[in-house]
Amino acid sequence: MTSSHTPRKRFGQHFLVDTTAIRRILDAFGPAREDNVVEIGPGLGALTRPLLERLTHLHVVEIDRNLVAELRAQFPPERLTVHAADALKFDFSALGENIRLIGNLPYNISTPLLFHIASQASALRDALFMLQKEVVDRMVAQPGDAAYGRLSLTLQARFRMRRLFVIEPGAFRPPPKVRSAIVRLEPEHQSVVAAADMPLFEAIVAAGFQQRRKTLRNSLSRWLGSDDFAHLSLDPGQRAEALDIDTYARIAAYLRRDGEHARSISPAPSS
Repeated sequence: MTSSHTPRKRFGQHFLVDTTAIRRILDAFGPAREDNVVEIGPGLGALTRPLLERLTHLHVVEIDRNLVAELRAQFPPERLTVHAADALKFDFSALGENIRLIGNLPYNISTPLLFHIASQASALRDALFMLQKEVVDRMVAQPGDAAYGRLSLTLQARFRMRRLFVIEPGAFRPPPKVRSAIVRLEPEHQSVVAAADMPLFEAIVAAGFQQRRKTLRNSLSRWLGSDDFAHLSLDPGQRAEALDIDTYARIAAYLRRDGEHARSISPAPSS
């Protein structure tokens, strides 16, 4: 889409312009004609146009009113539905089931947006996102990795994830100061975390990583005492980064069964 639009820093706009990168992303996504696809942050339409060449209909979610107007002028409504909305507040599940998400997610809100999308995982078939490489590394990190943390565990409880390839800054206008990466997410239909345990699981993970240097004895003190650590065969001197997802799932299940410990759940701030 030809446009004189000036990228707006407050929306974290870096527009993909490299045709080779665009082709690789579309090939990795592999849309079929009747797929229920939602593009987040279509921007100037770099992915939108080639997606519409393969799809009967496409939804896009765009917050920038100038770009919304350009998209609506460029594409007929029977082919493209433009939702003028903030993706952080958008109800993707309202668009049906078996949704496929794709997008170059705004880097300045990528972490809270991923948490928001994770809360709607049951409506998704899969997702393919371009993100800052550092964020993708956090998403797929394992215990012991420096990048391992709340984002890793929250997403891995709901998705199988795989980093596909890296895209260099020169593929964008304006070029970001960081490298980007493509990641695929597929909902985990047999998660190690039971649905009933998910609120506790997320609260425990958030508390554990709120101050990474604290030991479990301190970070989880609102839930676990000495007897609980012994029952769970956990070393209270460990830190949150040492525990794998199975262990966090086991803690959540234990606390839910023991109603005395399942106190009010208030997640820590995003990290």
